[in-house]
Amino acid sequence: MERFHHPQSGATTTNNSDLKRGKKRGSYNCGRCGLPKKGHVCNLTPSTTNTATTSPPTTDSSNSARCSTIDPSSHLHLRRALSFDDADDLRSGFHSDFDDIDEAEPVFDYPDIDPDSSGCLPASCLWEILRRLPPAGILSAARVCKGWRETTKKIWRAAEVLRLRVPPKAQFGFVGSLLQKCSGLVTLSLRLESDLDSMMLACIAFSCPNLEALEITKSQSSINRITGGELGRFVADKRCLKSLKMEGCSSLGSFSLCSSSLGTLWLSDLCSLSKMAFNCPNLKEISLEFSRHENDRTDLVAMVDGMVRGCPRLQKVHISSFRLSHAVVLALTAGQLRGLRMLSLVLGADITDASVASIASSYPNLELLDLSGSSISDSGIGMICNVFPDTLSRLLLALCPNITSSGIQFATAELPLLELMDCGMTICDPNSQDSTSEIGDHELSKPPNSKFHLIYQKLIIKHNHLKKLSLWGCSGLDALYLNCPQLDDLNLNSCKNLHPERLLLQCHSLRNVHASDCEELLVGAIRSQLKKAASPEENLLSCKRLADGSKRIRVPPLVSSLSSDNGSKRRRVGSHHCNIHVC
Repeated sequence: MERFHHPQSGATTTNNSDLKRGKKRGSYNCGRCGLPKKGHVCNLTPSTTNTATTSPPTTDSSNSARCSTIDPSSHLHLRRALSFDDADDLRSGFHSDFDDIDEAEPVFDYPDIDPDSSGCLPASCLWEILRRLPPAGILSAARVCKGWRETTKKIWRAAEVLRLRVPPKAQFGFVGSLLQKCSGLVTLSLRLESDLDSMMLACIAFSCPNLEALEITKSQSSINRITGGELGRFVADKRCLKSLKMEGCSSLGSFSLCSSSLGTLWLSDLCSLSKMAFNCPNLKEISLEFSRHENDRTDLVAMVDGMVRGCPRLQKVHISSFRLSHAVVLALTAGQLRGLRMLSLVLGADITDASVASIASSYPNLELLDLSGSSISDSGIGMICNVFPDTLSRLLLALCPNITSSGIQFATAELPLLELMDCGMTICDPNSQDSTSEIGDHELSKPPNSKFHLIYQKLIIKHNHLKKLSLWGCSGLDALYLNCPQLDDLNLNSCKNLHPERLLLQCHSLRNVHASDCEELLVGAIRSQLKKAASPEENLLSCKRLADGSKRIRVPPLVSSLSSDNGSKRRRVGSHHCNIHVC
């Protein structure tokens, strides 16, 4: 039986080019799940929302790439009080790729890729592999083959979040070409190790038309040369911009910001601003950190007056400057910001109890209050407790030399919703030469005004909701008694005069205790108390009643261990662990 029939000589011959090229067939596998298409009904539906958010991993790969990702902890100093929000665990304004690993992942509409041109990998597998590479890795993958090059192009177009670290030797054209690949970019975070000028800002404005969030951080060796006029034009042109965070703004001189979409503004290292104008009706969060130099000549009263007039919807205000005074507070309270919930005025040595009274009378719904570096006393704490007992959950009073342990105890007793309290460098020993201050300015080393300020004091705190307590640099504290079942983090750095026998920690939820620059005996006492609290209690199954319930008898260890293994619903004792940081 003849199975193959050869064409006869008179038959029509096929074109040689068609024989070589063959018929173009599509992929034999599903482009969404990777399974064979024959007899297959895909349950994955295309996402009805925006395209896939492609962001590189959070690890730094600078040794093999020109551009790589940012370490989220590198720009923590951008904010102080505003960082104690619900997203504080993220350590930055950008969401990590591994935070919601238990949540349902979004469904991607994977492109159809020819298996022969992609190394016989399914489309979903290739897409998931390439989208996890850093930018330099994606550029290298585009040189492998045609299928990979087409996939990388789609990944760049689908990217919505991009984090880049630009080394000093990186050329401007390379960064511009990289941004032009991401036509749908929404969030951009740049860590610049080279100087920042108007060319880079213009490149961002041209390459990212749909940009909503921009964060620019710099290294210590780089210089930010952006002027106030250039920044104002950038904000006015980007009508979709909602969040702007920029470091090293010492060259602004003056600025005028006009935007109807901007909701978050962070500017640091400001110095000697001559003119500041705000016209941002939807701005809700602002953070202005001025340089810590004595030659700063910024008129904060005029700045705050224009800010409250041009930004009536402010909810979070953070200002850090040595020129903060009671007049600045009066200008802030005169604006009557009805939605204000978080107020942070840091390093204002001229802020007194009168300023606290003005704040309390104008903004009775504050949830966070940061007056670190001020001159308030225990009377000011009393005003805070009388006005904010039902709203205040975070209170920061570091570097306030007129506050005593009595004021701190009164605050913890009268503020039942308090979750975070910072009292660093408040209870200090005036005779000790301590250099633990993070500011290091002579204005913050003034002696306390109170004549009854004790040298050595004791602190007793009993609170049911307190989660974070900071007592760093309290060298005048010699006794500490804590009964806080929800306390998670305790900072005792540089508490040199705290006696080990006068320390009592009844905090069963403690996970981190910071005890650097403390005596070894104190560290040993902390470790022994935490170990005793975490040690397993008496075994609940070591005794067992008889069948008639008359008396209890001791169960052998083997039977006890077996029954404890079988009882999966019984609670486990002694599984809590606490870390002590002494370095």
